[in-house]
Amino acid sequence: MGVGTILPVSSAVRALRGATTIDVDTAEQIEERIVALLSELFERNEIHHDDLISIVFTATSDISSAFPAAAARVFGLGDVPLLCAQELDIVGGTPLCLRVLIHLNTPRGRDELHHVYLEGAQGLRDDLPE
Repeated sequence: MGVGTILPVSSAVRALRGATTIDVDTAEQIEERIVALLSELFERNEIHHDDLISIVFTATSDISSAFPAAAARVFGLGDVPLLCAQELDIVGGTPLCLRVLIHLNTPRGRDELHHVYLEGAQGLRDDLPE
């Protein structure tokens, strides 16, 4: 192969989205719902731990009892770079909402990824295929 030869890519960096809501602002419920969300995302997209690059979590301003990343550590992601941020406080936005953005290496195309929205977040992205 010569200089400048482009090899086929077997894997690409992709981003995967998901969200859920809690009923009450407690550390226990945040952990329960984040673990359920991550479990569903991992299962539906056949994600392996080594595929992960980083994960960003956001929480609406009405959530203050725990960091979503703490639940990700319980899920076994303590060695993955995790970041938490506050979601924009938009009038009419979904209350008590936790969102996740996962960066990963995957051979799947964008159209093959399954974004996951659970609980009261199910209507946030109804434009995406299941």
